[in-house]
Amino acid sequence: MHPQPLPQQMGQPPSASGVILNTAPKSKTTHKRVLDMSLPGPDHGNPDHAHMLANKWMNATKLAEMVKTQGLVYKKGKFSAIEEEQLRAAIEAFKAGRGLTDEQLLDIIFQKSEKGKENAFWSEITSALALRPIIAVYHHVRRVFHPKKQQGKWMPEEDAVLKQAVADLGQQWEKVSEIVGRMSSDCRDRYRNHIANREVRVTGVWTKEEEEELTAIVTEMTIQQGKDFDNDVFWGKVSDRMGNRRGRQQCRIKWTDSLSKTVKNEGQKPRWSAQDAYILVHKVDSMNVRDDTEIDWKTLPDSDWNLWSAHSLQRRWLTMKRGIKGYEDMTHQEIMDILRVKKAHLPPASATRKRKVISAANVEETAEPETGDAGPSGTQEAQNSASDGQDRDADGSTDDSDA
Repeated sequence: MHPQPLPQQMGQPPSASGVILNTAPKSKTTHKRVLDMSLPGPDHGNPDHAHMLANKWMNATKLAEMVKTQGLVYKKGKFSAIEEEQLRAAIEAFKAGRGLTDEQLLDIIFQKSEKGKENAFWSEITSALALRPIIAVYHHVRRVFHPKKQQGKWMPEEDAVLKQAVADLGQQWEKVSEIVGRMSSDCRDRYRNHIANREVRVTGVWTKEEEEELTAIVTEMTIQQGKDFDNDVFWGKVSDRMGNRRGRQQCRIKWTDSLSKTVKNEGQKPRWSAQDAYILVHKVDSMNVRDDTEIDWKTLPDSDWNLWSAHSLQRRWLTMKRGIKGYEDMTHQEIMDILRVKKAHLPPASATRKRKVISAANVEETAEPETGDAGPSGTQEAQNSASDGQDRDADGSTDDSDA
């Protein structure tokens, strides 16, 4: 009998593509229906830090300071499906333990006074998650339970009310929200992406000149300053530099879905190959996550495999997953078992289109950059926060789902 392998710790960083390409194919495994919630999650880390994250209200600046001065580790980004379930269970336990009604629970979640926050509630439910700051849980839960969430398509009359509210109040989104009748984050994103500068906004196919201008601006604001042009971009500033003819969301989508990979591949548009699919499956497998909503897609590219943006990799993964019959009723482990078998063998060289893969640090500009000050780099707030499930700017703010 073969000795049983030691269990891997959950939530590992992805393996390097070079390691994957030199890895022997794994043997076929049988499906084992194990509920994701029963699997061990990431370690809560330093007990003192875990207590601080669950009890001390720190904004993004303070958290960043704690990372530098005390080595604090905390989780940012979209809340995973497992975290959502953990929060739901923690909230229900708090409610049942104190005999609260639904209305009393909502009163706690939406207390008007910031000073009147029910710290016992927020600390208790935050403690159910690993490495999440209490302020991130606070904003996330208030979004999830908000009575004005998910109200459907914006109507022209709502746009008119929003435009007038901003003219009267400025960007005080909570006050604007009360007038418009939508969540403050929805008002902010709708105004920023679809109302502001509408009179000069261009839609439709990008011209070659526009693509060259966008490439020049992004490379100047990132590569020339030693930053990552996939993740360290202030798209609002990019839009401003383009005279607001294209909105921040248009610029982000055009860059991440099209131009970024072409620039990295020395002007040639790369094609997704069988080898790319092989690497992606084995990278995801190496992370040993309980559910694919726990994956931080920005961590997958490496120096030898960096043509594809985090957004592109996530979409490719979803395409492969949805190609499995009955995937909706499978756990991540079951889906992984199937894909691991389907991608068990490294594709022959003849099946892989040869191309150059270069580091983002060595990308040369394709056009003369415009002059102007570049904004400081930002990180994704926990957010991604932000409206969870939505793409964020480098400053941690969100885009709405309308493209």
